[in-house]
Amino acid sequence: MPAIRPVGHEETLSLIDHLDELRTRLIWCIVAFVVAFSFCYWQNHRLLNFVNQPFYDSQHASSTARSDDPLEQAAVRDDAQTKVYRTLAPVLAGQQQVLRQLAARPGTSAADRAMLGEQNRRLAAARQAVVEAAKLPAPDNRRRPVTLGVTEPFVTTFTVAGYAALLVAMPFLLWQAYAFLLPAFSPQERRVVLPLMLGIPFLFLSGVAFGYFVALPRAVNFLLNFNGGSFDILVQAREYYRFAVILLLVIGLLFQIPVGVLAITRLGVVSAATLAKNRGYVILAIAVVAAVATPTPDPVTMLVAMAPLVLLWEVSLVVARVVERRTAAREAAEAEAEAAAAGDDETGDEGWETVEDHPTVS
Repeated sequence: MPAIRPVGHEETLSLIDHLDELRTRLIWCIVAFVVAFSFCYWQNHRLLNFVNQPFYDSQHASSTARSDDPLEQAAVRDDAQTKVYRTLAPVLAGQQQVLRQLAARPGTSAADRAMLGEQNRRLAAARQAVVEAAKLPAPDNRRRPVTLGVTEPFVTTFTVAGYAALLVAMPFLLWQAYAFLLPAFSPQERRVVLPLMLGIPFLFLSGVAFGYFVALPRAVNFLLNFNGGSFDILVQAREYYRFAVILLLVIGLLFQIPVGVLAITRLGVVSAATLAKNRGYVILAIAVVAAVATPTPDPVTMLVAMAPLVLLWEVSLVVARVVERRTAAREAAEAEAEAAAAGDDETGDEGWETVEDHPTVS
């Protein structure tokens, strides 16, 4: 039983064959997910840092804006101290050189030389301490999501790897679902289904990428720094990853607008003209969704989130109109061809009746 390519529409399969094909495809899906999960779990440190990056960026943005959060103030102070140590060492070395030159000048009394020598030794000790402090690695003051249970680090890592593996294996899983369902469609119906099925993984991954690089950083930055002076903000790892996954999933599904528009128009549920007339309601709904997905007070962020959704909607309407016109033209051509064939059949029948009525013609 084929496990990769779809079964032909003309092939006849029994119920047992269908179940065997379904089992084979499920096994392939499980194998693909296990391979993707193994890779994601092997690279779990990089994966977690990748997901945590919006969280780190929100701390950097708040620190540069002089946040009132005590933890972030402490991080800023540590960074400033590190810079002071690295700047102070050469200054102390210069002061030692000045003291040595003063002590070596002619006419300097023994008491002054002793005092300058003592100050030089103190500067040497201070300079050595500063040099040792400057050699220490710069502290990583980024706050990370916290865990509260004994098993939570393992469970959270396992869960994030599972979500990432599902995302990586999604194109193959969708193809297997498409290959299993495709034989039920006629060749004409396949021309409708094929573009939709091919567009689903591409649009979903595009939505996830847009959510990660645009929507998620802005949402995390606003939510974690909202009224930060009144709280010691500690983010639990499980809640943060759940929020990130749900947000990316919602935006990935919102990017399926073209698939939904083409599906309802090709199935005849509603026409493209009707959708165009209700454009205002759709844009209002998109604005509400963008405001919820990126909960920030500035309108620029909401407009940035709205722009691709509105663009996808308009492109979907254009494609739906083109498809409707082509479908109407094809149906008209088929109707004309059927009418012409029916006319030829009637003409042929009349000719035979004429011959029968006049048998002596031969």
